[in-house]
Amino acid sequence: MEQLAELVWLVPLFPLAGFLFLMVAGRRLGEPIAGWVATAAMGGSFAASVLVFLGLRSLPSEERFVSVKLFDWVPAGDLDVSFGFLADPLSVTMILFITGVATLIHLYSIGYMHGDENFSKFFIYLNMFAFSMLLLVLGDNLLLTFLGWEGVGACSYFLISFWFTDEANSSAGKKAFITNRVGDFGFMLATFLAFLTFGSINYDTMLSGTISSTTASAIALLLFVGAMGKSAQFPLYLWLPDAMAGPTPVSALIHAATMVTSGVYLLTRVNPIIAASAEWVPDVIAWVGLFTALFAATIAVAQNDIKKVLAYSTVSQLGFMFVAVGSGFYVAAIFHMITHAFFKALLFLGSGSVIHGMSNDQDMRNYGGLQKLMPITSMTMIVGWLAISGVPPFAGFWSKDEVLLAAWTNNRPMWFLLLIAAIMTAFYMTRLVIMTFFGDPRWSDAGTGAAGDAAPSATAPATVGPERHPHESPWQMTLPLVALAGLAAVAGFMNLPFTDDLKFLYHWLEPSLFGNEVHSEAGTATKWIIAFIAIAGGLTGLAAAGSVYFSSTRDRNSIERPIMADGWGYDRAVTAFMGGPGRHLFNAVTTFDDVVVDGIVNGVAKSARVVGLGLRGLQSGYVRSYALGIGTGAIALLVYFVTRATF
Repeated sequence: MEQLAELVWLVPLFPLAGFLFLMVAGRRLGEPIAGWVATAAMGGSFAASVLVFLGLRSLPSEERFVSVKLFDWVPAGDLDVSFGFLADPLSVTMILFITGVATLIHLYSIGYMHGDENFSKFFIYLNMFAFSMLLLVLGDNLLLTFLGWEGVGACSYFLISFWFTDEANSSAGKKAFITNRVGDFGFMLATFLAFLTFGSINYDTMLSGTISSTTASAIALLLFVGAMGKSAQFPLYLWLPDAMAGPTPVSALIHAATMVTSGVYLLTRVNPIIAASAEWVPDVIAWVGLFTALFAATIAVAQNDIKKVLAYSTVSQLGFMFVAVGSGFYVAAIFHMITHAFFKALLFLGSGSVIHGMSNDQDMRNYGGLQKLMPITSMTMIVGWLAISGVPPFAGFWSKDEVLLAAWTNNRPMWFLLLIAAIMTAFYMTRLVIMTFFGDPRWSDAGTGAAGDAAPSATAPATVGPERHPHESPWQMTLPLVALAGLAAVAGFMNLPFTDDLKFLYHWLEPSLFGNEVHSEAGTATKWIIAFIAIAGGLTGLAAAGSVYFSSTRDRNSIERPIMADGWGYDRAVTAFMGGPGRHLFNAVTTFDDVVVDGIVNGVAKSARVVGLGLRGLQSGYVRSYALGIGTGAIALLVYFVTRATF
């Protein structure tokens, strides 16, 4: 069984093979065969991940580190980087849910992208994205991780701007790509500093070496900057809501199980470096996560685009994970990452099913009463709603309770503020479900605000659309919804808090945490109280949203504030700066580069050319000229020595 772990190279090979095959034959295969090929490639990757898991699990706990070196990649002086994969509990956990959820999203995409003229190209990008993500989590060194890191960034650009003929879509892709470059700069500097410190960027050397607190703090903070970009933490979160311009399967893939979890994975991977850093470093991580969770939750409350609500929800839930990482509760962070992958992928794919049935209308103010017409979509999304709202026994309750316990252990005010974010999560997700599936239908004459409609917002819809004919989605779309709903319902049982024997995920991840996992000192009674408060908070959020959005007389404007709908003006302020002072600053930098930097370089070149042209005359090629020069030089030397000897 242990040899199965050495087959880890098969996990990224399947999507890579799918990508290469579709590059050559995808257009000829067409729809739907190209989609089935890509889905089969991801299914093979998931099967390989299961085999690696079984092989690793057969090993003793302390031996669950299997490194497979494929070839020497960068042999350059002291820098010797191999192209190899590391299979350990952390990376195998990642590949299991990445490949599993990605397979379901690929299957869903066959139905969702039906009729698109670039059907095969979409699956080329999906397979390449999956390969890059697997490279990121399986790489045994920082450089290979960075290669996957940049790969998912490039693929996200292609996928977000897939319908690039719309200017908004192409701009969203560029925004995601450029914003992530800011974070990538921190990752690069951290890699340079790690090599300078350890003489290697391999994880086995870095994570077992000794390091000063100052250097560890610098590396941890630089990696956190990279994580802020990929995992959409304030102030670098602003690319993620705009990424909703891409097809809905892209939103589910990027914002649920893959790209946005990269930052949480990276910080968990380097947990010994964070543990060796100054005490204030993890506090910075936790407080940034907390602010992001609260900030994004307030914005989600006032969004009317169904995918924008889920986008800001993703930003907020990622903030929960960073609170856990900063508090030293790495298992809680990974636990919430896994459950989030299930229920958020479910919610995104469910929203895509609604959009598909509503003729591509994403405005929830034009929905209502869809529960009877889309029973599978509505029931599965309700499971996702209960999971993310923290209602037991659904998965989100167990993982979110662990994060709240982490905040309680770290800082009581932090716990209180995070609890508010959790209550707001239940509120805005209940709002989404009510506006979409319940109340009177508003889609039969969308946008008219007909009298008697239980309009979920006092603000009129942005556009008046044609009459809709909502319908349930095809089986390729509903089957992944059912599977994800099942996972969102039961995934919490992988790490139950009642006894130590039920903490399966904790014991599995323990070897990858090197003893750096923080354990709460709260007693059993305190933990129960925290859990009950969390349940009460979630139910309060549900009840508050129900009282507002089931009522036709309540004023929603007092809740859905325009400034919140505008994202507190932050995105607009950044855009204004980049288009005004920022543009002038960048132009000044360009001018300085052209005039000063290039001027110096070109000036040196021109000076050398002038001197060369001047000296060129001395090389005439005539022997008599050279003889005259030698004679003149000899006379000059003779005169010099005679005068020196005389005086």
